[in-house]
Amino acid sequence: MDLRIFTEPQQGATYDDLLAVALRAEQLGFGAFFRSDHYLAMGGDGLPGPTDAWTTLAGLARDTTTIRLGTLMTSATFRLPGPLAITVAGVDQMSGGRVELGIGAGWFEAEHTAYGIPFPSTGERFDRFEEQLAVITGLWGSDGTFTHEGTYYPVTESPGLPKPHQAKPPVIIGGRGKKRTPELAARYADEFNLPFADAATTREQVQRVAAACEAIDRDPATMVWSNALVVCVGADEAEFRRRAEAISRDPQELLETGVAGTPAQAVEALQRFAATGSQRTYLQVLDLADLDHLDLVAAEVAPHV
Repeated sequence: MDLRIFTEPQQGATYDDLLAVALRAEQLGFGAFFRSDHYLAMGGDGLPGPTDAWTTLAGLARDTTTIRLGTLMTSATFRLPGPLAITVAGVDQMSGGRVELGIGAGWFEAEHTAYGIPFPSTGERFDRFEEQLAVITGLWGSDGTFTHEGTYYPVTESPGLPKPHQAKPPVIIGGRGKKRTPELAARYADEFNLPFADAATTREQVQRVAAACEAIDRDPATMVWSNALVVCVGADEAEFRRRAEAISRDPQELLETGVAGTPAQAVEALQRFAATGSQRTYLQVLDLADLDHLDLVAAEVAPHV
């Protein structure tokens, strides 16, 4: 299983904090460094304040050399699709082709209110999300000018520039929606991600997305299947409990829902998800100062999955 590091810097992190984690993850051989795209903390004071996802990734594109970089998930409400396509293409060029775009419809109303970002109804957000996907992938893939006759984002004879370094940066779509989410994933996603769900829920949603692929004659095997889970591992139970306390999480809850406990228990958790067809796990690291945690996972968990 491919293990990737996933951070939540809106909870309180500077660029230097993120760079330290990304460099250690790169050194240890993790598959990628990802970050959330949020502008407001979810509990706590969030000091020193949020960093912008794509500004951060542009810096990391130059300050790292091999690790892949991306978002879980960029909110479609935050940016217009044309400028977002340009931004992602630019960061992909800056990284030498290491960028992936996780993108969703947006859900956290409070951060929109806090920063003056419009927050339409759920239905409209998904309509806009669908058009964003059409425009972004259309601009990247156009050979010549690109036109999109959309309701929210009409595009007329765009040059579709710049192009990303990759032929197409992988697009990641995720979530638990039972209808539109699987349909959009089948049409536009290279990877489907299910965050913070148990193995049974993962299996059910994978089946929905696979069925949506088959409905449009897409082979489900062309989709990468992934999960995102909190990671909290200790060399022994005492260290595990210390790390759980540091992130203000209940140890028993972590054992039930995350990649947690001793290394053996963490391996067992990942194997449960592998049995659902999951090929990749984004390990949500909540204590960014604890780089020894990454060392332990790389040495005692990663080799066994």
